[in-house]
Amino acid sequence: MLPRVLTTLTAAALFPLLAHAASEQRLPSEDGELIVNTVAQGLRQPWALAFLPGGTDMLVTERPGNLRIISADGKVGPAISGVPKVWYEGQGGLLDVVLSPSFPKDRTVYLSFAEVGDDGKAGTAVGRGQLSQDRTRLEHFTVIFRQTPKLSEGNHFGSRLVFDRDGFLFIALGENNQRATAQDLDKLQGKLVRILPDGEVPKDNPFVGQDNVKPQIWSFGHRNQQGAALNPWTGKIWTHEHGPRGGDEINIPQAGKNYGWPIATHGINYSGQPIPEAQGKHVEGMQDPHHVWEKSPGISGMAFYDNPTFTAWDHNLFIGALATEELIRLQLKGDKVVHEERMLSELKARIRDVRVGPDGYLYVLTDAKDGVLLKVGLDAR
Repeated sequence: MLPRVLTTLTAAALFPLLAHAASEQRLPSEDGELIVNTVAQGLRQPWALAFLPGGTDMLVTERPGNLRIISADGKVGPAISGVPKVWYEGQGGLLDVVLSPSFPKDRTVYLSFAEVGDDGKAGTAVGRGQLSQDRTRLEHFTVIFRQTPKLSEGNHFGSRLVFDRDGFLFIALGENNQRATAQDLDKLQGKLVRILPDGEVPKDNPFVGQDNVKPQIWSFGHRNQQGAALNPWTGKIWTHEHGPRGGDEINIPQAGKNYGWPIATHGINYSGQPIPEAQGKHVEGMQDPHHVWEKSPGISGMAFYDNPTFTAWDHNLFIGALATEELIRLQLKGDKVVHEERMLSELKARIRDVRVGPDGYLYVLTDAKDGVLLKVGLDAR
């Protein structure tokens, strides 16, 4: 019994407000009190979630390679079979999950994950399979995209997935901690790519037909993109990425544009020295960030709030923060960020993902070996 007691004490020490899963916590916010409930706990480094239609059951990925269903009442299901083998090293593993836009008909689930090559280096891969009717397995799983070449030794896989209104699949990729590759158009590091649901390349992608250029590329010059979402009011894809030491940024990537990394950046090396390739914060011919943090929160996950449940959050954007252990709320006026609030800092938990549920609550995953799924609402003033 001693190991279990020690484990319980450790979890309580790390997450004092989450020690009792059944209890409701009330935390301060600018618009009233946040109502925070723990839906599930004991998750192994959860990375992403996607809501299944017809209720609030959700698919959740765990980085070691498990895909599970968590029910509306918090029951954590067994690992779903048929998930691809992943490279669980460093920042790698099983990463994002999204449903096909036509999931009620085709039951197709898309996963991104780290995949190792013959030389021991890895890259991001994306595949799809059909969730069985009994929801216990993925059937006919097929890889439809591979980041090439494979250069990661454990870092910067990026890996968010999002479908736009026209059914194109965007994949937000990291540069595998190989800075210069973000500018190399013959490589898929540090790129936002756009493909068809079966992995084929759209004929109107900006670099189609050019020699020595990967035709999947939509935009380039990105560092480590760990957030992507469809703006529900404009239909545009927004992404965000980690800077190095400083310079986390949000972008609204346009076709064929260069977003600067590592030539244009607001950050410096973790050592405190300048980025060797950097020429400044603003470089001619490169796109400035749509929004930038000079001090890095370590952003991950992104969700636009477009739901009538909590009107105070209307036209807000929520982003998780790993380094500063917060949930960031950005108030928008059109596309412009006009106000920022840091939330959930009392929990002292690394926020890996945030999504808006069909009930209008925020669902938040914490990045930990004993990770939790939180449900966050608002008792407005």
